[in-house]
Amino acid sequence: FFDRARIWVQAGDGGNGCVAFRREKDKPKMGPAGGNGGRGGSIHLVCDEGLNMLKQEVHFRATGGQNGMGKARHGESGGDVRVPPGTVVRQDEDDALVGEVLRHGDSMRVARGGRGGRGNAAFKTARDTTPRLAEQGEPGGQRWLKLELKLLADVGLVGVPNAGKSSLLAAATNAKPKIAPYAFTTVTPNLGAARPSLQASLVLADIPGLLEGAHEGKGLGRAFLRHIERCRLLLHVVDGTRPDPLGDFE
Repeated sequence: FFDRARIWVQAGDGGNGCVAFRREKDKPKMGPAGGNGGRGGSIHLVCDEGLNMLKQEVHFRATGGQNGMGKARHGESGGDVRVPPGTVVRQDEDDALVGEVLRHGDSMRVARGGRGGRGNAAFKTARDTTPRLAEQGEPGGQRWLKLELKLLADVGLVGVPNAGKSSLLAAATNAKPKIAPYAFTTVTPNLGAARPSLQASLVLADIPGLLEGAHEGKGLGRAFLRHIERCRLLLHVVDGTRPDPLGDFE
């Protein structure tokens, strides 16, 4: 389960402009026809509800813009990184917030593709009707980013270790979490979808067992506490057969 990642994003360089001329039989160099280079592909983070964890990949590169061509044809562009809902993006060097994607289809540009260079058709003037000048494309943006996933769920299941959260998740949804009669069986969050009716569905998140002082590092610590931030409802699971169920709740 990967809920943190550090990635390198590199947008594509812009394509170079082209020096070309229109030609017809017996009429060479009728005028400039060099097209512009295409803009380099930008890197976008795109929210995909089909994902529930971050990818292990580190380097993401977009394609460069195509060089300009004759007959004033421009080059092409291209690049996306798919991430799960609830992904928070920060700059690596200073931890500054870049943004977050929450809903399926949300898109955020994190590296801008370089502008394509102009072809010689763009430099035609009254004084120079056959320019031999074209521009090179600009380099694409690049940087390191930190991604942090905060799960989006309708219901977060919380409670002390071995309280029965995973059993409840397995009974109420299609999830198949590991279930065993010892503490900390669940060491990473599990998600499951429940369908109370044909028209409605709920996403349940089984959060690893919490101990008093988890925010100070006890038990599994606070590594997964952030996953309850965006739950619409917290359901506290208590095992009534334990010696002190009220104490477990408190």
